[in-house]
Amino acid sequence: QVQLVESGGELVQAGGSLRLSCAASGRLFNWYVMGWFRQAPGKEREFVAAVNWNGDSTDYVDSVKGRFTISRDNAKNTVYLQMNSLKLEDTAVYYCAASPIPTITRLIPRYNYWGQGTPVTVSS
Repeated sequence: QVQLVESGGELVQAGGSLRLSCAASGRLFNWYVMGWFRQAPGKEREFVAAVNWNGDSTDYVDSVKGRFTISRDNAKNTVYLQMNSLKLEDTAVYYCAASPIPTITRLIPRYNYWGQGTPVTVSS
């Protein structure tokens, strides 16, 4: 069982930066693929980024490549999403998720555990 709690979302101006954190409980955190997803108002939840168990493999949706960085600190049971050069279209509720399948995946059903989400609002 893994419990996830996100933090760090807030109102920020376009072009600014934020770092989201996801604190996980559970002894098996180190073995899970961790992902970040987001859901904008009126839209479906979408994949943003994922990182494998030791952090040496990552995947990003094209719209955030070069601007967002996912990382993890297994000693702290925490995964991060550094978001730079934020755009209006990045506005969404951001969710952290954990997948027990060892291969990085973008597929929502592969993620068994989800946090409650943290809202990010980018203003002009």
